[in-house]
Amino acid sequence: MGSSVMRSLLVRGMLVGLAAAALALLIAWIYGEPQVGHAISFEEAQAAKETAHAGHEEAPEVSRTVQKTTGLITALGFYGVAIGGLFAIAFALAYGRLGPFGARLTSALVALAGFVAIELVPFLKYPPTPPAVGNPDTIGERTAVYFGMAALGVLATVAAVIVCRRLIPRLGAWNAAIISTAGFAVVVAVVYRLTPTPDAVADGFPATVLWDFRIASLGIQVVLWSTLGLLFGHLTERAFAREPAPASV
Repeated sequence: MGSSVMRSLLVRGMLVGLAAAALALLIAWIYGEPQVGHAISFEEAQAAKETAHAGHEEAPEVSRTVQKTTGLITALGFYGVAIGGLFAIAFALAYGRLGPFGARLTSALVALAGFVAIELVPFLKYPPTPPAVGNPDTIGERTAVYFGMAALGVLATVAAVIVCRRLIPRLGAWNAAIISTAGFAVVVAVVYRLTPTPDAVADGFPATVLWDFRIASLGIQVVLWSTLGLLFGHLTERAFAREPAPASV
């Protein structure tokens, strides 16, 4: 692809990522924030029991209102723009290499692969916990293993795609996809079995709140990646229709 086309894809990816983050923000406010509120109430109740004799309580450095408005908007906005830019680069690398697919299907496949690799693989082993509930003694370990698992997801996904492409001439697309997917699942399952599971939840924390928070967290990512894949593909297909489709890089 030429530099002008790549620049156009990159800008489009970042703008679509911002739009996807806006939709994800709505899901976070509707479903995620109430669970965070329950988690903070639990932490405050526990802290009150431990410091009842002190006669006073320190105010939080950042208010809850700022956390769920400015803080959440800023975090999701930057995340959406960054993911959108990376998504555009991944699309440019994948376009024309996954098969005779148009921009929409390529974008959808890249979004699906990105969601599985970056979100679902680490989620199934290390699901998120609400703020202020996780064990502070294991936060460093949990952060390291989470990002390590995300890196594994990316590498395993790339390897599965490469294996699938090489098997297609001999086995056909369907059989190649089944074998590469099964290999991906086996590799991830083995790593799951070998990696530790740090203690992440305080004793006595309500299981229902924890479950709802994790489902909300996964839903936020589903909305973000779905919007990214569908909207980017739609806009890119329209752009390609106005001019000859670029060759893959």
